Amino acid sequence: MIDFSAWDTLLRRYVDDQGRVDYHAWQTEQPQALNTWLAGLAELELSAEADRPRQLAFWLNIYNACTIATVLQRYPLDSIQPQILGQPNWLAFVWFFVRPAHRIARRLLSLNQIEHGILRQQFADPRTHFALVCASLGCPLLRRGAYWPEQVDAQLDEDSRRFINNPEKVRYDSLTHTLSCSKIFQWYRADFLKIAPSIPEYIRAYRETGEFIRYAPQIAYLPYDWSLNQRKSW
Repeated sequence: MIDFSAWDTLLRRYVDDQGRVDYHAWQTEQPQALNTWLAGLAELELSAEADRPRQLAFWLNIYNACTIATVLQRYPLDSIQPQILGQPNWLAFVWFFVRPAHRIARRLLSLNQIEHGILRQQFADPRTHFALVCASLGCPLLRRGAYWPEQVDAQLDEDSRRFINNPEKVRYDSLTHTLSCSKIFQWYRADFLKIAPSIPEYIRAYRETGEFIRYAPQIAYLPYDWSLNQRKSW
């Protein structure tokens, strides 16, 4: 069994209830703790016969841990999409996601490969889009604790409800019949439509506000905030 307790302890210490990470304190107090845990997984033999919850929890934890490890290597920074003369530095942005930098289970992987080559292909579960955190404020809130095989389905449902009921990510204007939602629903539209007939129908399944979202509302996508999901402790 893979032990996620070290990762869980780090999240509980350095992440608040709003998904903000105290990178400064993490870097100052335990700069090698996360890399040490990840290094212990470099030569792991992950059996293809491992059950779905075990593999799903593993790769969700790995993606988020590798993201934070990459930020800690470069911290301080204000965004994973840095600017040069007021324009996005797309080379640095692509480097963050595409560079194969993490040896996990005997494979050298990038964040892009973990998300698209493993999680989306093997599990085809759109709820993972509410669990994967790219270290920006536009992302879902980083969970303050690890994913566990025996809890992962319930945790993903909780993540989905938390995201869809967050007015910063999804909101409905009954006067204009406009459903404004995160660009995650635009970027991964095909994944959601494998589960529901439309984006509004998928969202309705998790809404807890009691509001009636009109059939076939106009859909607008909210600006995505690439600012770092940091909590400053100084």
